[in-house]
Amino acid sequence: MGEHDSRVVIEKLNELLPTLRERAQETEDLRRIPDDSIKALQEAGFFRLLQPAQWGGYQADPVTFYTAVRNIASACGSTGWVSGIIGVHNWHLALFDQQAQEDVWGQDTDVRISSSYAPMGAGEVVDGGYKVNGAWAWSSGCDHASWVVVGGPVIKDGRPVDFGSFLIPREDYQIDDVWNVVGLRGTGSNTVVVKDVFVPRHRFLSFKAMSDLTAPGLQQNTAPVYKMPWGTIHPTTISTPIVGMAYGAYDAHVEHQGKRVRAAYAGEKAKDDPFAKVRIAEASSDIDAAWRQLSGNVADEYALLLAGEEVPIELRLRARRDQVRATGRAIASIDLLFENSGATALANGTPIQRFWRDAHAGRVHAANDAERAYVMFGGAEFGLPLTDTMV
Repeated sequence: MGEHDSRVVIEKLNELLPTLRERAQETEDLRRIPDDSIKALQEAGFFRLLQPAQWGGYQADPVTFYTAVRNIASACGSTGWVSGIIGVHNWHLALFDQQAQEDVWGQDTDVRISSSYAPMGAGEVVDGGYKVNGAWAWSSGCDHASWVVVGGPVIKDGRPVDFGSFLIPREDYQIDDVWNVVGLRGTGSNTVVVKDVFVPRHRFLSFKAMSDLTAPGLQQNTAPVYKMPWGTIHPTTISTPIVGMAYGAYDAHVEHQGKRVRAAYAGEKAKDDPFAKVRIAEASSDIDAAWRQLSGNVADEYALLLAGEEVPIELRLRARRDQVRATGRAIASIDLLFENSGATALANGTPIQRFWRDAHAGRVHAANDAERAYVMFGGAEFGLPLTDTMV
């Protein structure tokens, strides 16, 4: 599987975008991604982009993956959000022990995984593995997954001794349907409830092993993409769909303004308003800047790995700095466009207000905590020690 296969996936996805755009309101009304959309993404090969070759995947250039996510989100924010998150889990599983990969993909390589990485539970050390308990909120796309990865500490003798991800099959957890929200309504980001579930040792992956490149999956999955820093891969998965939403909002705004007649200004056509032209120029520049920095840093990291080199901490810090900046730029651009789209854009069902709500909902994700990323970058510039692990 090579670059050609990845390009074919992008082409197939681009053909699918009008359908996803038409389903955007249906997706929101369902509060989950329609099964037909997931099936279409699967048939296009999207979920195989970051899957290892040993399981029929393309182990693609990460920029290709993020380009696909951006494009999907430009048609439907919720679908872009879920596709990126579920899609990146195939990259994550590639780092787990080979037996864990066998457990998930051994019978069906199309099996999907959802997640909730915030420590809303824990695993207590027991003979042969861990006893896991907790209720993990915000598991996007969990209705379309047969497994879940949940984050939390490992507890031994009452004390935390490690931190990482527990991989759990669908029959061992419940889904609490609580997703009634203002934005990203279609993501089905419900709560995963785990009670006294035994997780064998091979289905746990320490974040330390991921960060120092000692993850057991790297023994079989040797492609450079699996050496990308988690502190770049995960946050970029959160920012990319928001940038995609900005592109979608921009296209919707330009189309809307091209037809709009402003009653309050004696029937003036919006497209003849010079200020309208300035606003779309400013917004489009900031959206492009967001994407160029976001994708450019990922490309720089990947190029180093292709050359057999390590990704320096300076570049990883820059990637985090620009990742939160990309989210900020994208949302500010959507705000500018939405505020100047007129009252008709407020109507339920219109794409501009949906992109506006979806982007602001995505902003509250912890990976978009801009001040934390900026402080981390600024502290490093002053030679201060790093205290944050998300880099």
